[in-house]
Amino acid sequence: MNFDLQELSGTFSVTDIVVAMALSFILSTVIGYVYRATHRNVSYSQSYVQTLVIVGMIVALIMLVVGSNLARAFSLVGALSVVRFRNAIKETRDVGFIFLTMGIGMACGARFYTLAAVAGLAICLIIIVMHRFNWFHLDVQRQVVKVQMPTGEDHTAAIRDVLIRYTTEFELVSTETIRGGALTEVFYTVRMRKGTEPGELVNALQEQTYGQRVTVLTGYDQTDL
Repeated sequence: MNFDLQELSGTFSVTDIVVAMALSFILSTVIGYVYRATHRNVSYSQSYVQTLVIVGMIVALIMLVVGSNLARAFSLVGALSVVRFRNAIKETRDVGFIFLTMGIGMACGARFYTLAAVAGLAICLIIIVMHRFNWFHLDVQRQVVKVQMPTGEDHTAAIRDVLIRYTTEFELVSTETIRGGALTEVFYTVRMRKGTEPGELVNALQEQTYGQRVTVLTGYDQTDL
């Protein structure tokens, strides 16, 4: 029996390995800093940004391993298919950064160094420009109003009258019973009139619901819930 081990690392040089891993690390780090600088919401995660850097380097390594071997590529797909990710991505924007680091890692691992550098820096520049000039921003601020009222009495008309006085538009989102049916909870999305404070709306609604709990959530479209 032949127990000789076959060394396949000779298919690429040490220089290829160093350059691919170093460039993927540098570009992934730049992407991480761009993500941190352009992040708006409160759900910033240091571990997520570190993962971006790690993913870029790992994908570069995988591309070096796979090379042009089709059998290795299919074996890799089968091996990675057992991986399950349990953490939900809170923003669709975060998914874009993951794909960006994966693309950079693939380009570095395939030894398209110029493509990786130019494309990575160009896309980061576009992200910074979009953030700086606030592209595609819709200047419509809405609030969520949650009102609890005793079951058995119809307070809908009174609530609508209050919303008409304090908001420019409103829409009923949902209605449900809570506390074993003792209370009814309704959700509205509203646009408050200029000069109207949330506290004024809360007090006016509580007068109609016998002091039951009223919540006005302002800026929910810029905040992670």
